[in-house]
Amino acid sequence: MTVLDMLKEVKLINVEINNMKKLLLILFMIITSSANGQSPCGDNLCVVQFNAGFNETNKVTWVGKLTDCSNKFIDIQTNTTAAGKYKIVVVPTLVIYNNGEEVDRFQANIMMKMEATKEEVQEKIDEILMDSF
Repeated sequence: MTVLDMLKEVKLINVEINNMKKLLLILFMIITSSANGQSPCGDNLCVVQFNAGFNETNKVTWVGKLTDCSNKFIDIQTNTTAAGKYKIVVVPTLVIYNNGEEVDRFQANIMMKMEATKEEVQEKIDEILMDSF
């Protein structure tokens, strides 16, 4: 092997290392921007309803009646980045967040109607509160 061949090989290795660094940086950016741990409610115990204007008739009306938590509504039709950011695949979707982390998720059926009841969601909220003691 000549010196020239060795230099070419070293240059290829450096290019591969630089490409790996770029790939790792991109992966890091993707991971840190994912929805995991990114609550739209901050650190509060909160139930977020994700729905869309076109599915207004299936809005979960009882979310505001849940106790011991705050609630928020996000329309993925107007907030176009929310569906991807929070991994919403069907509307309506209810997501419970506590201390900035997703704790539970209730999704609509194929007819875009919520099957979970107020009692089921409230039970999960009560369970979260009891576990915090």
